[in-house]
Amino acid sequence: MLRRTTAALAGSVAALSLLATACGGTSGQDAPSGRATTGKVTFWSFLKGSDHVAEAFNRTHPDIQVTFETVPSGQEYYSKLTNAVKAGTAPDVAVVEYPHLPEFAAQGKIEDLSGTLGPVVKDRFPEAVRQLVDLGGRTWAVPRDAAPLMMMYRKDFFTAHRIAVPTTWDAYRNMTEQVRKADPDARGGALFTDNPGLLTALAWQAGGRWFDAGQDSWKVTLDDGPSKKTAAYWGDLARKDLVRSLSTLDPFWTSVQKNRTVAYVCASWCAGAHQATVPDQKGKWAVAPVPTWDGKPASAMYGGSSFVVPKGSRNSGAAAEFIKWITTDPEGMKAWVSSGTSSMFPADPALVPVTKAAFGTAYYGGQDVYAIGKASYDAIRPGWTWGPAMGTTNTALVDELPKVADGTVSLPEVLTVAERTTVAQMRQRGMRVTAP
Repeated sequence: MLRRTTAALAGSVAALSLLATACGGTSGQDAPSGRATTGKVTFWSFLKGSDHVAEAFNRTHPDIQVTFETVPSGQEYYSKLTNAVKAGTAPDVAVVEYPHLPEFAAQGKIEDLSGTLGPVVKDRFPEAVRQLVDLGGRTWAVPRDAAPLMMMYRKDFFTAHRIAVPTTWDAYRNMTEQVRKADPDARGGALFTDNPGLLTALAWQAGGRWFDAGQDSWKVTLDDGPSKKTAAYWGDLARKDLVRSLSTLDPFWTSVQKNRTVAYVCASWCAGAHQATVPDQKGKWAVAPVPTWDGKPASAMYGGSSFVVPKGSRNSGAAAEFIKWITTDPEGMKAWVSSGTSSMFPADPALVPVTKAAFGTAYYGGQDVYAIGKASYDAIRPGWTWGPAMGTTNTALVDELPKVADGTVSLPEVLTVAERTTVAQMRQRGMRVTAP
């Protein structure tokens, strides 16, 4: 299923190259050889466990010294990385989530890795994942993880109040009503107002297709039927105060710590982030498959990351060595997960047992969260394509999301506004866009 999804992405990048004279940079065949694989490497990441990974690498690679710098997540980070590339102050290694990779490749902000890490990507990753980073016939990044959807819930709260774990979105609505009735201060979900990633994933799960690339033009439909259905559902939950409307930063985790959020939809990476942020609730939480509209398995990716060498890197040879280790080496995988802050689901299938063994199960009462992750990964709905201007799309969504809870705008209207903004930006960049 995922193969068809990523095949569409590969086609979209080919169209991006055609429409916007994209994918600038050195081709793999022309890539300089003999680059030094020693020296200093600057590493930017917002992923949990990145500091432990850098430390572990430095202990075992005395000829390369990695300096880790934490960066904010979301659009703020991508703007920061873009500005650093323009200013000539880019790091040597940086994280880029899959939705943003086509835009960074198209605008020439990252190095073509075809001649250095292309063979590694070809040898280590299945086609479905490989096509997320092999864009326009070139390799632009190395995958780290996938991010299948999951639901986190307080099993002690659910048991005490006889609330069933929902398997459909109708049941999820009932659950949120039961939660508020059981505790007026508690909620069974969250609508994030500063990050559209979850809304995007839920639209994907419902069957939405925001972007389609033809031979010489794009079709943009952020407000297609499945997406509008999803938006209307979550907008209604927010207006009725059945889920919290808040940012994805401290206010969310504070609500979890104070027992005010007792269930929420997230992805595989949330298991580690959750136990690291709320350690005192050990044994109280569990993980379940994400609800679906008809009760049949269906999922999507909420995030997922890769590593790139930004244009202007001062030590791309050593950067490539570091990227290879943190994405394909078993010791690198252990470093990500053993800190207890990361529950990443590896893009390299051979490393799933490594991460599963390194991630402790005590917090979730012995539950195998990786089994839930694999089932969700296998159920990812095909047909999704990331657009060529996701920075613009995400900014347009974030600009309007805070207005949903107070009733100023409806969530379906937010999608329509974001679609208009995206289309205008794409046309400004010289891309042909057809009407839905």
